[in-house]
Amino acid sequence: MSKAVSHSLTQTLVIVATAALFAACGHDGPAEPSRTDEAVATLRTASARYLDLNNAITDGFVFLHGCETRPSEGPVGMVYVHPGRLMDGVIDPMAPDALIYDPGNSRPTLVGVEFAIPYTLWTSDAPPKFLDATFQREDEFGVFGLHAWVWLDNPKGLFAESNPNVTC
Repeated sequence: MSKAVSHSLTQTLVIVATAALFAACGHDGPAEPSRTDEAVATLRTASARYLDLNNAITDGFVFLHGCETRPSEGPVGMVYVHPGRLMDGVIDPMAPDALIYDPGNSRPTLVGVEFAIPYTLWTSDAPPKFLDATFQREDEFGVFGLHAWVWLDNPKGLFAESNPNVTC
C-alpha cells in the first residue's frame, strides 16, 4: 500500500470516527422538547395573565361553578369560563375556554385551564382530542371538556379530570 493511499485511508477513518463520536455525543445533550412540553409552555404563556383572577374577569371570564369535588373522580376546583371562546368551537392553546382555580385559604390560585366544545358544535362521532388526550363528556354542561393542569402538579396526569392536589 502506498504512503498516499495509507494517509488517505487514515484521514477517512479519522473523519468517520469523529462523525460517529459527534453522533453518539448528541444523545447526551439536552433533549428536544416534546409536543406536550411545547403545549404546556404555550398554555402557561397564554394563561399567565390569569394568575390574577381579576385579570380573567376583566377579559370576559365568568364564574361557572364553585369548587367541585366529583364523587367518583375527586376535586376539580372552581371554574371560570369565557363564553365567546366556548362558543367558537375551536381548540386553541393560546385561548383556553375556561380557567380552573383552587379556592385556597385567602385567594383563588390558577391551577389549570380547560378546553371545551359544546356538543352542538362538534360534528364528529368521536370526541375531540388534544395531544392524543380525549375530551370527556360533561353532560351537566353539554360540552366535551379537557382539563390541562399546567399550574399545579397532578399525580393523575396532565390531562386528568380531577387533581388530588386541589383543596375544596
